[in-house]
Amino acid sequence: MNNQTIEHAAAIIAGARRLVVTTGAGMSRECGIPTFREAPSALWENYDPADLATPEGFQKDPAMVWKWYAARRETIAKVAPHPGHFSLAELEQMDWDDYLLITQNIDNLHRVAGSSALVEIHGNIFLFKCFDNNHPVPTLPDSDEVPPRCECGSPVRPDVVWFGEMLPYDGLRRADAAISACDTMLVVGTSGTVYPVAEFPALARTAGARVIEVNPERTPITGLTEVYVEGTAGEAIPALVEAVRRKRAG
Repeated sequence: MNNQTIEHAAAIIAGARRLVVTTGAGMSRECGIPTFREAPSALWENYDPADLATPEGFQKDPAMVWKWYAARRETIAKVAPHPGHFSLAELEQMDWDDYLLITQNIDNLHRVAGSSALVEIHGNIFLFKCFDNNHPVPTLPDSDEVPPRCECGSPVRPDVVWFGEMLPYDGLRRADAAISACDTMLVVGTSGTVYPVAEFPALARTAGARVIEVNPERTPITGLTEVYVEGTAGEAIPALVEAVRRKRAG
């Protein structure tokens, strides 16, 4: 991690008024959360992960899909946010005309760390809805049925975006509005290969925003950036946010 690069990126962010931050799987990997295709592998090695995350797979065997997500929730519940998560929550509290954090992660860690100006574009594994009618299910029914059922009779599923499904309309609309209006975008821990989220930096650039990337390795996004910070989110984001704070205070 290069201090000069951190200072350059911090100077851009400190001068911003409308900031969008996007985060991907690299943000969570440092917490020890396995990626989708890794977790929990010991129990599900004989299954195709795609069959566990499609409407068709749920219709075919809802109990199996429910149990797999329950195992993932149990794994995720044991981990805590790292310093990068907390630093982004601190960044949100600075004086912005507009600020939005858009995450691809479903693990709830940004919320736990204190972020509230947040769009979970792929959903949240700790939230639920019914399969047939998309009714929110705030509290799981006290039932031995697997999966449990909504009051309408539909089986309950995790409120996450599965393969073949559209991104949530309200979240996508909010993200699009923030991206089209932002003057700076900070991209953290994304591969730049998952669409349509991978298009967000290009959309920001087209709208005139300056783009900064934090990642251990270069990605397809790197060519769009004004500053590339080589480093992990857990180390680079706290240093970056502290530098922004100093520059704004000075």
